[in-house]
Amino acid sequence: MNLVVRARRVVLPDGEHPAAVHAEDGRITAVTAFDDAPTSAVTLLDDEVLLPGLVDSHVHVNEPGRTEWEGFASATRAAVAGGITTIVDMPLNSIPATTTPDALHVKREAAKGQVSADVAFWGGAVPGNLDQLRPLHEAGVVGFKCFLLDSGVPEFPPLDDAALRAALAELTAVDGLLIAHAEDADVIAAAPEAGGPSYARFLASRPGAAEESAIGRLVAAARDTGARVYVVHVADADALPILRKARSVGVRITVETCPHYLTFAAEEVPDGATSFKCCPPIREARHREGLWAALLDGDVDLVVSDHSPCTADLKRLDVGDFGTAWGGIASLQVALPVVWSGARARGIGLERVVRWMADTPARLVGLPAKGSITVGKDADLVAFAPEERWTVGDLEHRNPLTPYAGRELHGVVRRTWLRGQVADGGPIGRLLDRGGL
Repeated sequence: MNLVVRARRVVLPDGEHPAAVHAEDGRITAVTAFDDAPTSAVTLLDDEVLLPGLVDSHVHVNEPGRTEWEGFASATRAAVAGGITTIVDMPLNSIPATTTPDALHVKREAAKGQVSADVAFWGGAVPGNLDQLRPLHEAGVVGFKCFLLDSGVPEFPPLDDAALRAALAELTAVDGLLIAHAEDADVIAAAPEAGGPSYARFLASRPGAAEESAIGRLVAAARDTGARVYVVHVADADALPILRKARSVGVRITVETCPHYLTFAAEEVPDGATSFKCCPPIREARHREGLWAALLDGDVDLVVSDHSPCTADLKRLDVGDFGTAWGGIASLQVALPVVWSGARARGIGLERVVRWMADTPARLVGLPAKGSITVGKDADLVAFAPEERWTVGDLEHRNPLTPYAGRELHGVVRRTWLRGQVADGGPIGRLLDRGGL
């Protein structure tokens, strides 16, 4: 299959230019001048920009085991509708959790034949599976997720300091990547208890000090072992100096934040609005602005969704209780327009958004065929209308309950191609191992 797409605005690795992108058999074969294209070329409209397909390295699909929360078919339909052509599935909230090669096989079998986007997989590091880490690495997972406090599901318990260091030592031998949910259980245990409809009370129950303490522990373990680590969903801007100092002394650490931390502020969350509950929590506006500044300065590397939906009853909207509601935000389909809306309002260009949401995630998880419009890479492309406004309504998520409902955003995904094929929700995706095979 051959495809040529041209546009007056194409986001390329060296900036935005008019160009024609040529593809054969699913791979980009040339990037030429706009006029250097056959008559059969797809020409984008004047208000459209051609982007590379995005890579979301933080998605909880939940299938099998909790497929009523989300599943591979619905999650990947939502992804391509939002311009995301590759997702990396988290190892928890599914049953079994992806902590052994056998469990990875179960998950891959569940996904087979129903994915609209390409899908890679994280493994899990939990107490008692140290001897499974290398077999999982050899089976193709892109890295390993761990929690430094209770994960919220019993089949994925946290690592204490000794187990964390043992896992890092094991992974160092294969240069494996460990990613961590970094909040400190002891700090949270000493904080006021969450409960009831007050968002301020919930926020106080998970203070920024919990992130700072856990990140400090992770940094120390990474420094001592030489391992590669990745801090997910940083919400506390006060943790950034710890991370900056760690990098200055050679600690190999990557930092992620998420669209909800870049969009909302604690001062704006209504009491009882449990659709906003996530962990770590959405913090005050100064943290939001601190995270934007950190992205521009390079102290935060990437922005991915942490799409973590559940059924509506688990959000406890009937009572609005932040203490008992499931913590997680559904955002996969809206991640690009949400981040672009925030970037646009701050005078930040699309090339930065593409770096944070496509190129950096692809490099991080070892998918060299993804992340940019470059000869030799997969022809994963997105026609994006950055100035078109729309209001968040119906979404492809299995449970579309989201704090973005009713929010006006800039940026509409009008068409997505996956390896040169129009991605319209059909099961054309592939299951990827680390390396993209």
